[in-house]
Amino acid sequence: VLDGITMLTEFDEFAYHEMIVHVPLLTHPNPARVLIIGGGDGGTVREVLKHPEVEKVHVCELDREVVRACRQYLPSLASSFDDPKVEIFYEDGAKFVEKNPSTYDIIIVDSTDPIGPGQILFQRKFYEDMKKSLKPDGIVVTQCECLFLHKHVIGAVASFAKEIYPITKYYLTNVPTYPSGLIGFMFCSNKYNPLKDFSLERAQKLPNLRYYTPALHRASFVLPKFGEEIIQSA
Repeated sequence: VLDGITMLTEFDEFAYHEMIVHVPLLTHPNPARVLIIGGGDGGTVREVLKHPEVEKVHVCELDREVVRACRQYLPSLASSFDDPKVEIFYEDGAKFVEKNPSTYDIIIVDSTDPIGPGQILFQRKFYEDMKKSLKPDGIVVTQCECLFLHKHVIGAVASFAKEIYPITKYYLTNVPTYPSGLIGFMFCSNKYNPLKDFSLERAQKLPNLRYYTPALHRASFVLPKFGEEIIQSA
């Protein structure tokens, strides 16, 4: 719980973390360098480390106390921070990408909602700065709210993301803990299409999965009609 809002539970966190990670990492042919903005619980890092192609994981977490608390109370997630591939930076993620150009194959934004400190992570400039921080064929995936509850936020992000990235798509996962049980991600790519370029061979080798499958990878991009209209009209 952060600021009175439930962020995750051990009951269903795997549905969120597996989908925010494996969709982009299996779409990129060589995700060697990964940046995670937020993700102080360690679940996203845990899933990233399942990919043998990954050489370095940078975690940019604003609040040192989040990591400390998760190490104490959620060791099944936070123990991933101890891997030698992982380096944690306690900084503002928006400022971090500004000073690291052309560095990452993948950027994953595992953020809170667009209120308070998290608001800047849903703005156009941040998406522009992330593109500069990517290598030429890089991929960004961001936590992007619920179709039922935040259609204006999603529409706004989709609108400017389409202008910045050649390939922009929205996909879903089910997390019962969150309001409505549904949450989505914005997929932004300079080159690779998540429906055409993802590696089935690598997907079949991933260990210890509870939610992600190749079939679900494809299906997650199928939106209800009103969701399609939000993205297409953006």
